[in-house]
Amino acid sequence: MNYLALDASTEACSVALQVGDKVYSRYDLCPQSHSLQLLPMVDSLLNEANIKLTDLDGLIFGRGPGSFTGVRIGVGVAQGLAFAADLPVVGISSLQAMAQIAFEKHQQTKVLAAIDARMSEVYNGYFELDEHNIMQAKCSEAVTPPELLAQHLTDAGISTNPSYAVGTGWDAYKAHLSKLKVNEGSPQVLFPTAEAMLIIGKVALENGEGVSAEHAQPSYVRDTVSWKKLPGRE
Repeated sequence: MNYLALDASTEACSVALQVGDKVYSRYDLCPQSHSLQLLPMVDSLLNEANIKLTDLDGLIFGRGPGSFTGVRIGVGVAQGLAFAADLPVVGISSLQAMAQIAFEKHQQTKVLAAIDARMSEVYNGYFELDEHNIMQAKCSEAVTPPELLAQHLTDAGISTNPSYAVGTGWDAYKAHLSKLKVNEGSPQVLFPTAEAMLIIGKVALENGEGVSAEHAQPSYVRDTVSWKKLPGRE
């Protein structure tokens, strides 16, 4: 089976392609440049593997949470490619993808992911390894003030014992979050990758969980934002 995965939900932009048993990938930290990078990365991988978009069996995309603009770019590109080749699609959480990297690269089976969501909040999710070696969410993903993350986990029935930490939120809010992480210093996993999404997404596609392109949906987690107006402009 041949699958393409792409992600633009954070500062990282990445694409991964599986053709049979071989995986090709591209990854770049390129804030503000995802719209310029994503399609050339896709073309480069298809050319390297010497296959066409129509040779694929499914498409996997990063659905967020993360940058609103980046998530929209990723979903839009995924929809366009899937429409063109009549491919089923499946969206993968950026938080889950980072947890999967923690398992694949560091053999961690219990992971707390936190992405800096700006506005003094973090996107967060807690994940544990299942019997198929896929990291699965144990509570709903949320956006939470960092000082309230421990209480959020408790309310969701998750232990607040220190977990393996991934994501950019830990460095952004060290004072509030450090007691929840077992690894010292900056997390080794800061951003999701399309390769990790490929691992998760191909299982979902093979289980028949793919949907048509028009049903590809982002996951912003924070669906509404209240902007504080400047003084005198209320």
